[in-house]
Amino acid sequence: MFSTLLADFQIIFERDPAARNWLEVLFFYPGLQAILLHRIAHKLYKTGIPFIPRLISFIARFITGIEIHPGAVIGQGFFIDHGMGVVIGETAIIGNDVLLYQGVTLGGTGKESGKRHPTLGDNVVVGAGAKVLGNIEIGNNVRIGAGSVVLRNVPSNCTVVGVPGRVIYRSGVRVDPLEHGSLPDSEAEVIRALVDRIESLEQQVEKLQHKQAPAPVYHISIAAEDISDAAENEHDKIPTTQGAACQLKNKAIQEFLDGAGI
Repeated sequence: MFSTLLADFQIIFERDPAARNWLEVLFFYPGLQAILLHRIAHKLYKTGIPFIPRLISFIARFITGIEIHPGAVIGQGFFIDHGMGVVIGETAIIGNDVLLYQGVTLGGTGKESGKRHPTLGDNVVVGAGAKVLGNIEIGNNVRIGAGSVVLRNVPSNCTVVGVPGRVIYRSGVRVDPLEHGSLPDSEAEVIRALVDRIESLEQQVEKLQHKQAPAPVYHISIAAEDISDAAENEHDKIPTTQGAACQLKNKAIQEFLDGAGI
């Protein structure tokens, strides 16, 4: 118990550059106060003592603005930065050295019984306002971007961004947990790829319009068929100027759709 509390205290100096001395951390860090009270409430909760664990949890919520159910299992080195609005459900399981920012919710998706809250691995970072919902598993070394909504399992060594959360693979790369400014923007990449595709199609249509002679009115149906055939032939002949970005099955688009489960 003492080693766990010591790890919770020491991790603050590693994760928060504003932490200057132990006195400030002990008195003015609601994340530390909330986890200390939770450790006590969880110990009582496991012994089957009624009411008291929930009372301690309620007092911690009133003091810190952080709501942690006494039944939640939390590993060593857990740090909640700022903390206001953080909610952790009853059946949530959190590994070691996990960092949560303000407004994070580790919640359920309904009124189902049993395991209904997420399981987080080691070294997970969850950005401000992110929601991780349901009985899902988040692997080790995962970063979840601010404001993301995660509803599906996430493998280890990944970054998740967006609504719904989309997986961006960064396997084998260790990243700074505070490096939120470098989160990838998958939506921007997909939009860029689609714009490139549209520009390529416009160029092809413009070339076909210059080459195609106007057809007589009384042969309009035949001309339409000829135009369709000519368009198909010209499409095969005209080289694309945008390279891989002009392909419909562009890598960025495919990863975007795969990560969203579409």
